[in-house]
Amino acid sequence: MRTPHVTIEAPVVSRLPGPPPPSAAGPAKTKGAPGVQSESASTGVRTRSQHQRRKRIVQAAAALASRGGVEAMQMRTVAERAGVALGTLYRYFPSKMDLVVAVVGEEIDLLESSIERRPPGATTPPGRAVDVLMRATRGLMREPELADALIRSLIMAEVDTPFGDRMAGLLLRVAGDGLTAETATEEQFALAGSLASVWVHELLEMLRGRRTYEQIQRRIEIAATRLLVDFQPPPSA
Repeated sequence: MRTPHVTIEAPVVSRLPGPPPPSAAGPAKTKGAPGVQSESASTGVRTRSQHQRRKRIVQAAAALASRGGVEAMQMRTVAERAGVALGTLYRYFPSKMDLVVAVVGEEIDLLESSIERRPPGATTPPGRAVDVLMRATRGLMREPELADALIRSLIMAEVDTPFGDRMAGLLLRVAGDGLTAETATEEQFALAGSLASVWVHELLEMLRGRRTYEQIQRRIEIAATRLLVDFQPPPSA
């Protein structure tokens, strides 16, 4: 997992043109499909442009945070680096915390893409969960300052963040062989969330210099084996 790169996305407010004023000669005649197709194409162009603009903003924020932590993610500086107006930035992300959440969300997106390309090879649910969490650890630790800033900000966040739920959902899919938040039981979702919380705590301990990578892996293995024991199929007779 690379950086810049756990999502409440602030709604993007599009300034869509209003309807043209009525003509004195009466309403214009339309020929149906061609006009609809033209409007659809225009909307598609706007959507792509908005997506690219949002991505530039998130990448600019992550680049700043990787060098100076969240404190370096000043909204005006982010806007200048991304090449957008400050007002545009605030339409996408009303607060710095929304921007932090978006950066973390992109990290999780990259992790999910990595897992799709190269699924965990372990044969047990705990083993697959450990594979995913340690892969995420390696990715985040490539940019330790960014990882520290993002994790600390999420812990202190005063806004609702999807970080824990997204990590729990990811663990459900890999450990539960395709389970989702909708198909898992309440207990299964809670157990996956608890494992994600253990990982966040251990990651912070490593960032503080209190854990080595090997110690984190061992502790995650122990937690996963205990928490996900009911995810494993019963032994064959």
